[in-house]
Amino acid sequence: MNNSSWASSGRARRVMQGNRSRDSKPEFAVRSAAHALGLRYKVVVRPIPGIRRTADMVFPREKVAVFVDGCSWHGCPIHFVPPKSNVEYWTAKIARNLERDLETNRLLTEASWQVIRIWSHEDPARAAQELRKTIFRRRRGA
Repeated sequence: MNNSSWASSGRARRVMQGNRSRDSKPEFAVRSAAHALGLRYKVVVRPIPGIRRTADMVFPREKVAVFVDGCSWHGCPIHFVPPKSNVEYWTAKIARNLERDLETNRLLTEASWQVIRIWSHEDPARAAQELRKTIFRRRRGA
């Protein structure tokens, strides 16, 4: 194994390289369910161009940013399993992800955006229904 690698093993490196940064199955399922409800959105866009944060779905007119968060990467309170190898690296990595998520929520909220976070384990149809309600509320100005 290459000593400069961040991965704890060659297998871990291959698994990590196989993880998608966009268009994951949960993201696609939520997008498909939302589209079936008639919602139209932009995919993988920075809600605020000057801020280096990318949302999975963006409704620019309504100022709604949607993030579909993976349980492992974002520390899901139900499904997150602490790492058993390379513990120091992964603990710090997940902590940074959580801090970035909170900062992203704050930055977008301060700019009058509504942030919606959907866990990857949530039912896509139910998440899309809730998203639709939020979009319609924002359109009415409520």
